[in-house]
Amino acid sequence: MTTPASCYAIVITMGDPAGIGPEIICRAVAAMSPAERATTLLVGDPAIYRRAARSIGAELAFTPLDEAGAATGGVAVAIVEVPEDVEIPDGRISAGGGDMAFRCVETAVKLVQDGRARVIVTAPLNKAALHEAGHHYDGHTGMLAALTGAPSSFMLLASETLSTLHVSTHVSLRGAIERVTETRIVATVEAGHAHLVAMGVANPRIAVAGLNPHCGEGGIFGDEDGRVIAPAVKGLKARGFTVSGPISADTVFYRASKGEFDLVVAQYHDQGHIPVKLIAFDTTVNVSLGLPVQRTSVDHGTAFDIAWQGRADATNMGAAIAYARRLADVAAGAESRASQP
Repeated sequence: MTTPASCYAIVITMGDPAGIGPEIICRAVAAMSPAERATTLLVGDPAIYRRAARSIGAELAFTPLDEAGAATGGVAVAIVEVPEDVEIPDGRISAGGGDMAFRCVETAVKLVQDGRARVIVTAPLNKAALHEAGHHYDGHTGMLAALTGAPSSFMLLASETLSTLHVSTHVSLRGAIERVTETRIVATVEAGHAHLVAMGVANPRIAVAGLNPHCGEGGIFGDEDGRVIAPAVKGLKARGFTVSGPISADTVFYRASKGEFDLVVAQYHDQGHIPVKLIAFDTTVNVSLGLPVQRTSVDHGTAFDIAWQGRADATNMGAAIAYARRLADVAAGAESRASQP
């Protein structure tokens, strides 16, 4: 794929406009240097962004992309407008809000696929609103997999202190246990290893958390750790991966937070989310792996209770943007090397 001259480093989706997405985006953009703004593209309705900028007292101008895919002056916006007959009430679930969130992500994916941007940054959406609009996905990760035709994807929660990658995410606990298979564990470790290597970690140290209390205590509390997880880890070690496990979940996250491991593979959503959010709630970044597009996100929701009150904290959005810029630099470097004779 040829990269156009107007390729933006990052493209940021609006999320559900009834939530805090527009505000935290404007706060993050207002804090950028002129050079950073020049490499940033927003997706959404300029009228909503203007309103959000006014609500936080930021002087920002928003400029639609021209036919060549560029914008001169102001913050570049790929326009996705709210239809005239659609009402999106502030701080409430609505089909209009869910549809806007979906259409913004759909547009961002197309921009990356067309070489107009390198990495997607997503503001929060509301799953109930998404479903009310007829878009039946489990969240951004499943939506992105469907939009790109990817067979599967993985959710990484990345922070300076602790990072976790999940074997399964938005499924019931019963369903999560069923997804603990050798094939999925191996694929999760492979995805995490590849990502860390791309980010400059030469020999990633990966720990695989156990599923049952105390890894089953030899089968007393369940046999999945010995029957499924241990063979997966053994096979990965034989292939040269620096991987340990299964390690009891009540100790592995502590050990990783102290620097023993670069990444912990968690077996299900809450097993990985709880320790990361406890340690680094404001700075943890949600990163999608295993997709043909790269994406980072805030690791919080739409916060309808404080939306459009000028009170939302953009720290997490800033962290998601910073991580996306690192990914964009890696992608740009790879493109440069590929173009050399």
